[in-house]
Amino acid sequence: MQEQKPPIKDWAKDDRPREKLLSKNPSALSDSELLAILIRSGSPQANAIELARRVLELGKNNVTELGRLPIREFMRIRGIGEAKAITIAAALELGRRRQAIQPLEKRCVKNSREVAIYMQAMLQDHDHEVFAVVFVNRAGRVNHVETISQGGITGTLVDIRLVIKKALAEDAVSLILCHNHPSGNLRPSKADEELTLKIRQAAGLFDIKLLDHIIVSAEGHFSFADEGLL
Repeated sequence: MQEQKPPIKDWAKDDRPREKLLSKNPSALSDSELLAILIRSGSPQANAIELARRVLELGKNNVTELGRLPIREFMRIRGIGEAKAITIAAALELGRRRQAIQPLEKRCVKNSREVAIYMQAMLQDHDHEVFAVVFVNRAGRVNHVETISQGGITGTLVDIRLVIKKALAEDAVSLILCHNHPSGNLRPSKADEELTLKIRQAAGLFDIKLLDHIIVSAEGHFSFADEGLL
């Protein structure tokens, strides 16, 4: 018969994750201890710490890899129901957004790398293509960043009319296009080049300038402007 381990509430106070976080810096806690706080309670077969370790194993004990998993993967673990899985997914999404360091909105756009770093943090964990647009105002500052479409692993359909409509609504004088390549390959496809040309031409009819089209992946970024393709 499997030995029944004591629940966390019966541990020494200094060993309990919640009390440990209160008495020490959060950085003193391990990944499994932080996850256990989110999980809150265990099951008859495993306490919260043990459940947290099993969750981490799904991501090969790497939080970044864990952030790429869908909610249903967490629920494969006995003791992790829908509520616990949603809590874990929400915390990972918050971490992803914080990774962007500073909001891009209202910042002055200086170079492609600055935009790419922000968009990498936002798009890196998607296993499908996501197309977003950065809307820049007359002062050269970012008014808004919006996802326009999401598609499959190899591409996404973009409604050019919607891009222009939103640009006018945001009073943008210039645009930066951005999408991810889940494959990791940063080279633009023929479809990427054709879409860039079409949006550039459509935006030009309204005196809106296309500043760049940036492709991001876990490997880095590719800038149409930096490569002289605009």
